[in-house]
Amino acid sequence: MNEQYSALRSNVSMLGKVLGETIKDALGEHILERVETIRKLSKSSRAGNDANRQELLTTLQNLSNDELLPVARAFSQFLNLANTAEQYHSISPKGEAASNPEVIARTLRKLKNQPELSEDTIKKAVESLSLELVLTAHPTEITRRTLIHKMVEVNACLKQLDNKDIADYEHNQLMRRLRQLIAQSWHTDEIRKLRPSPVDEAKWGFAVVENSLWQGVPNYLRELNEQLEENLGYKLPVEFVPVRFTSWMAVTATATRTSLPISPATSCCSAAGKPPICS
Repeated sequence: MNEQYSALRSNVSMLGKVLGETIKDALGEHILERVETIRKLSKSSRAGNDANRQELLTTLQNLSNDELLPVARAFSQFLNLANTAEQYHSISPKGEAASNPEVIARTLRKLKNQPELSEDTIKKAVESLSLELVLTAHPTEITRRTLIHKMVEVNACLKQLDNKDIADYEHNQLMRRLRQLIAQSWHTDEIRKLRPSPVDEAKWGFAVVENSLWQGVPNYLRELNEQLEENLGYKLPVEFVPVRFTSWMAVTATATRTSLPISPATSCCSAAGKPPICS
């Protein structure tokens, strides 16, 4: 755990440094100094320093109109980067994701060792699993997809940098790419200029399915099946469907009709010679 936390802190510090360089290049030393002053005072006041807490409040109250937005954006961008690093370390080899085979195996062994639970009871409980994931068109995700994609790339860079066997030139390339991504994020509008249409929302939902769920859900179920077989000598039934998907996207019949042809599931069904809508 200490090693994982140390690696996380190192990456957060590195990303913060790159962000600071970006802010300095874009807005000058003055804004960066303001951000650093507020950061240090916040850290100190959180530790219980009342004098620094009062100084922090005074500093914030005295920010000019020209300083308010860039300072707020600086901390917003830093939190995005810190969250991305934390997400990476929660699923990295140094972390322990819920999909880690050992986590599943350990859970099954723990259940198996409960005297009041028979293997048949465990099997029935597994077969009764039911999870419904709803893709919604409501604007609950305030982060623009452009920025989300950049944070996904940042995550990928962190993963590659974690490889101790990469050559120096590869390390330099990855750091250069990180600087580009952070600079692009800084210069990207965080607020949408145009309201997305229902078809736009449907496209984004398809992207989530194609880029994440399409592989993630089957992989997890295969791993669950393997661990059940290894620990209980039991295979999941072929008809076992614990995860189902529903959607509020597209809203109207017209928008749904427009959206269906661009669905990856529809494309696969069409390629297989099945009806346009298939399960």
